[in-house]
Parts: sequence; C-alpha cells; structure tokens
Amino acid sequence: MTSGIRSLSILGATGSVGTTTLEVVDRLPGRFRVAALAAGRSGGRLAALVCRYRPEVVALGAPGEAERFAERFRRELPEVAIVGGPAGLERAATWPGVDTVMSAIVGAAGLRPTLAALEAGRTVGLANKESLVAAGAVMARAAEASGARLIPVDSEHAAIHQCLAGRRDPPVRLWLTASGGPFREASRFRLDAVTPETALRHPTWKMGPKISIDSATLMNKGLEMIEARWLFGLPPEDIRVVVHPQSIVHSMVEFADGSFLAQLGTPHMRIPVQYALTWPERLPSGIDPLRFDEPLDLRFEPPDRDRFPCLVLAEQALAAGGDAPAVLNAANEVAVAAFLDHRLDFPGIPAVVGAVLGAHAPREPENLEAVAAADAWARGQAREEVRRRPASKTPLPLAAPC
Repeated sequence: MTSGIRSLSILGATGSVGTTTLEVVDRLPGRFRVAALAAGRSGGRLAALVCRYRPEVVALGAPGEAERFAERFRRELPEVAIVGGPAGLERAATWPGVDTVMSAIVGAAGLRPTLAALEAGRTVGLANKESLVAAGAVMARAAEASGARLIPVDSEHAAIHQCLAGRRDPPVRLWLTASGGPFREASRFRLDAVTPETALRHPTWKMGPKISIDSATLMNKGLEMIEARWLFGLPPEDIRVVVHPQSIVHSMVEFADGSFLAQLGTPHMRIPVQYALTWPERLPSGIDPLRFDEPLDLRFEPPDRDRFPCLVLAEQALAAGGDAPAVLNAANEVAVAAFLDHRLDFPGIPAVVGAVLGAHAPREPENLEAVAAADAWARGQAREEVRRRPASKTPLPLAAPC
C-alpha cells in the first residue's frame, strides 16, 4: 500500500474477471494503480488496456507474443517493460511494489504465477480455480510460509468468506449454491443433443466459455468444493452443494446450533471482484441492490447426480485427495475444449473425465513439478479418450434455458 493506493497486478487482464477488475478500478478513482497487466496473447484489447492504464510491466504468456508486442510498442511506450512466457507471468505477479494480485488466468497456466505471488507474500484475489484444485496443498504451504492472504473471487467462496469474517465459532458445514445451469430440467436423452452454442447460454451469469460449460455440467461446483476445502479447512464430507436457481443466495455456512448464515446479493461478478480488491473495506459497487418491496422467490433443491455426473466425479476426486483433483481438472479441460470444438458430444465430457480418473492411482504432490506431471499424464489420457468418443450430434430442438 502506498499513500492509500493499492498497486495491482492483473493476471488475465483481457478475460471476463480481468475486465471486471478494471471496471472496479475505473469506478473507484484514486484507489488503485495498475502496475502490471498479463494476458496470453497480444491482441487489440490488450493494446488498448496498455495505452489506457500505462502499467509498468506487460506480460504475455504465449511464445513469441512478447517480442511481437515489443516491436509494436517500443517507440510509443518505452517506459513499459514487456516480458514473455511463464517466467514473464511470474514477474508480473511479483512485480516490485505490487500489493494485490488478481489471479484470473484461466486453466493450469495460472498455477505458477499464483504460487509466485503467494511466495512473495502478496494479497491474492483468486479467480483461477486450478490453483487450489490442482495444487491446493502446495499453495496453502506457500501462503502459510509467507503470510500471504488469499481472498476468493468466486461468488460462492466470497460469500463464505464474508459469513466467516471475524467469527470465532467454527462452522460445521459449508453449503455452496449452484444455479443448476441451462440444463437443470433437461433429461439425459436431451443432453445428448446439447451443442456448445446451447451450453454457453447460462441463465444467470455472464462468464467465459470454459467456465460456462463447467456450469452446464456442474463441474464448476465440484471444483468449488475442492477449492473450499483449502480455503476454509473443512473436511470433504462437510462441504455440500445445493441448487438455487435464482442465484441470489451465493452460499451459506451452517453452525453447530443449527443456525445458518447466508450472503445474498444481486448476481453480478463486480461485487465479489470488488470485495477481493477492497477487503476489508466495503465501498459502493454501482450494482442495483436486491429489492424487498417486491416478491422474492428463493428455492433450494438437491442436485441431480444422475443428470450431472461431473459433480459426482469431483466429489470422488476430493475424497481421494493427493493429485486426484489435478487429474480431474486436466481431463476436464481437455474434454471441455474438445466439446467446444465440436469433437466431443456433451455426455462425453463426464465419460472422458471418469475414464481418466478411474485409471489413476492418487499420489501426494510435493511441488508444482509433481502436479505438472499428473496434469500432463491426465491430458494425454484424456486426448486418447476423446478420440474414442463420438463428436457432437446433429442437435435436436431444446427448450429455452430455464
């Protein structure tokens, strides 16, 4: 912190969470300085951000992208350092003077820069699920050793963080709410007809393609259960999922006396992103609050595990422990990418993940190298499984998403 201004490093600046982070920066002038921006590629969106925010460093993860970006901007912005590759992302995460790192790179590419930020003792706003899903033990050890803070950005974990803030009495159970995605009421037969275009139509949230598909399969809830285990320290059996289609209650905490604390709010990602950036302060977000002068329908129901086998697979990986969650995550990334590319049908996602998870014997990873080895093995297995599975079928008529 310098003169009350927080210095930010935004990893994944051009993605949905990165864009929302910059919206918060713009809405709260004088509160933040954007010191570092990182993205995978040097597209026009990143160029516009660099010109607008004038960071001290720009990192590009894809090979060769830093060189191309430097050629374009060397004369216009000679004061901006331009770095590339995985090492460049780590430099952006640990840039001198940075207070808070928004870890919003999607996928396994976000692991090393997140770990570097934690080892450097930074406050990390965590939107990269894979950091805790694949390497929870490694990240937890790094945060404990350096004194770094992890502030969750997912609306569900942010809700639990708020419910537990300042409390001494430990919870007995955590309840993660799920919207149920666009296929909450679809039969398994109709799921055979799902196309990427249909699956991307989330009924409540506006998210990136990968996260939207994970929401449609409920894998996102399974990954959040694994994250919650590392964020809040409860055993797997005390972390539950409940379907709440309205997405108004973002999650709940149950206590020994039977009381529940819940966090409610308008479903908008700016609220949890701002919470992570300004914690422990609360500032106006510009989002319309809930209205209680009109009827408010709050419904809860158990998830249908037959319809959503990805949730079951995630629960199995969480119970198995070790590197099983890393294998689950890697296989899911491959399967989702194949589905989005029309090389795999929708039921093929849990089929691929289940086959890979079933062929794996969990081991306890000591470092990111061990996590990377499990990740690489799972990706290779998943690619083989994708080749054995059918591609997307000709879509049948589906009802509009609920």
